[in-house]
Amino acid sequence: MNGGDALAALLGRVAAGSSEPAHFAEGELAEWPAAAVAALKAAGLLVKGPPADVVGCPGCEEDCAMPVETAATAGGKVRAFVVCDRRDDVARVEVPRDLLEQWTCSPERVADALARLLGTRRSGDGAAGGRWDVGMLKGAKGAAHVVLGIAGHNLALADVLDLGDNSLTLDRRALTRCVDSPVGAAGDSAARENRVDRLRKRRNELRAARVRNFNQVLAKEEGVSVSAIKQALAEKKPATNWLGLSPAPKATVPKKPKTRS
Repeated sequence: MNGGDALAALLGRVAAGSSEPAHFAEGELAEWPAAAVAALKAAGLLVKGPPADVVGCPGCEEDCAMPVETAATAGGKVRAFVVCDRRDDVARVEVPRDLLEQWTCSPERVADALARLLGTRRSGDGAAGGRWDVGMLKGAKGAAHVVLGIAGHNLALADVLDLGDNSLTLDRRALTRCVDSPVGAAGDSAARENRVDRLRKRRNELRAARVRNFNQVLAKEEGVSVSAIKQALAEKKPATNWLGLSPAPKATVPKKPKTRS
């Protein structure tokens, strides 16, 4: 697993949970690259969550998912345990603290992180119909509200977000291109395909010109990382759940005709 895999795993879990927070056990994150986990925490995509209420029971090798119960000792210390009802030789099993620790991420957290990367200000309206406002993004020709949503929107987050060795980065150019060249609702579903087609065509041109480091050249032209280019051009099966960004063109209000006095 690399940084891109860790980011994809996090976004996939958040998308699968719809608007509910996704939880990540401390033990699970220990198997991810340490630099990637540190970058996700620094970006605000992973925050400390409440203790887990269901854990894999450590009482035997079967690792059954069991509800956590708590009780206070005579000294006032709270202990966590599970009660096994599936084996005769196992009863009450104490749960170590590290099994209870978990981290969490939600669409709201993702929207906050995106706003910080874009330097935009969120409206503070929260979620509306599975969509989270990220703020107003200005392009060269206009401005648009950037909206985070689940399924069916312009750009999959996996195509514009990249988790490098030390930090999370966002392909701002891809979003400003959408702002400057808005499409109607009928064209929204094709926006990502258009970008991929454009990247693939340029890559083929570089290959035809016998440019060996074509991915690096393409990444420099686009202002993104090489891993982001590879991820965008990888053949993927359509996903039933994914997080997407939708730059919605800012509505214009016609000017009122001046009246002569």
